[in-house]
Amino acid sequence: MLIDERPTDLSESLVERLVHTFYGRIREDAVLGPIFEARLAGRWDAHLRKMVDFWSSIALKSGRYGGRPHVAHQGLGLEPAHFARWLNLFEKTVHDVCAGAAATLFIDRAHRIADSLQIGLNIGPHALHFPPRSADARDRRAAGIATDERSPAVKTQR
Repeated sequence: MLIDERPTDLSESLVERLVHTFYGRIREDAVLGPIFEARLAGRWDAHLRKMVDFWSSIALKSGRYGGRPHVAHQGLGLEPAHFARWLNLFEKTVHDVCAGAAATLFIDRAHRIADSLQIGLNIGPHALHFPPRSADARDRRAAGIATDERSPAVKTQR
């Protein structure tokens, strides 16, 4: 009988191993690698430290991460397919480096993070699709005139 030696308990060393293994695979990925490389060229070590702090804060509640992940992911041209690929690669990595409760937590949090980032980027199934604003409505707001479909335009109090 084979004994599964993958850790099931969360620890700093597990977080570090997961992050380094995962981002090593990201760098080799034909789709995700170029996206990350374009943003992180020459700064991979700093990014890995930041991601260890991020996942330590998520998994161990260390509080070490103080970044702004939504801002960091803007302007990359990301689409839902990128997040699906990221999640697939992350899940495979998690299953390679840990098991049990640790694996369950990492995978659950990764899905929540991917959903949150997509909502923040306004892409994917949870995107908010607002009707486009008309130029007239923008001009009225800029002039301080409130509009309401139920009543005529009125000058706002400032």
